[in-house]
Amino acid sequence: MTVANKPLLGCFICSAIFFSWSSPLSAQEANQQKLAITDVSKADQDFHVQGEYLGDLGFRRRSRVGLGLQVVALGDGQFEGVAYPGGLPGYGWNGEDQVSLSGSRSESVTDVTLILDSGKYQVHLKGPLALVFSTEEQFLGSLHKIHRASRTLHARPPRDAVILFNGQDAEQFENGRITEDGLLMTGTTTKLAVKDFHLHLEFRTPYMPYARGQGRGNSGVYIQRRYEVQILDSFGLKGEHNECGGLYRQRPPAVNMCLPPLSWQTYDIYFKATRWDKDNKKTANAVITVYHNGFPIHDQQEITNKTGAGKPEGPEALPIHLQHHGNPVRFANVWIQPAPIASPSDVPRAARKAPRRCRLLSILHR
Repeated sequence: MTVANKPLLGCFICSAIFFSWSSPLSAQEANQQKLAITDVSKADQDFHVQGEYLGDLGFRRRSRVGLGLQVVALGDGQFEGVAYPGGLPGYGWNGEDQVSLSGSRSESVTDVTLILDSGKYQVHLKGPLALVFSTEEQFLGSLHKIHRASRTLHARPPRDAVILFNGQDAEQFENGRITEDGLLMTGTTTKLAVKDFHLHLEFRTPYMPYARGQGRGNSGVYIQRRYEVQILDSFGLKGEHNECGGLYRQRPPAVNMCLPPLSWQTYDIYFKATRWDKDNKKTANAVITVYHNGFPIHDQQEITNKTGAGKPEGPEALPIHLQHHGNPVRFANVWIQPAPIASPSDVPRAARKAPRRCRLLSILHR
């Protein structure tokens, strides 16, 4: 499938739809928000509607243009969607324009149809297809449901790497706990204290359709227990400092590369620690490059101070903490490569060679 890079028509752009809740939650609503599914086989029908769709649209007297769509389940058959001109984030999207949609599921004998209505266009989801129509019921094109997987998923550690977790045991962690299916749980800290390194980590957020904001698949990678790279189910969101890939309270990711919940995702973090003189005065900020699902979201970014609830900065090496925030986020294939780094320009060199389009993501049709 080819994805055009031409911008979608300006008339396709509309403002986002926001919801607010002012009344206290009932006990039932509070319990629903805590519902967290970690097994795909136990997910509801909405989960199988949720996901990413990709294809082309045709307009009269105009060439075909690419369009990506992310559909987010909000519980009880309610959905929000975001349409991206050109393609999906990291794969063809122009990085600027997007269309917010909302809708609900209606059941029939043979299929499930979701209508996302932006006011000018409608998207009907039928199985693996998303059919796009104008309000005049003109058929504009179809999108196909896809699954994207990071090209760094299951990455093998280099020979000089320290394997922190491979599913066998959690001996490299303080208070490390493993699920019955061999996954590392949150709320654990490496025994290894770190300074300069490359960390590879794979994570999976739970399916929590009723939860919102920071209550939806929340965790974080606390480097030296000082600097947090946020983990969150922010699939279909804008991508803020407190969402997936954000440097908490300091900088949002360049692109929101979050995949749907229960998808395995990857972080590759290259970190250079702060530098201090003999009088314990900081002479250089920490520098970080982060790849989320193989795409650079922070490129040689300075971190000016600790993030959020992190420990104060200092010259001593400290471990990495995987934050517990009440949600069953899981980890796999965690390894670290200690790397003496001479200058910020070496954090890492590969970041400067990363393509604008995400060739590092593989596209798999359902």
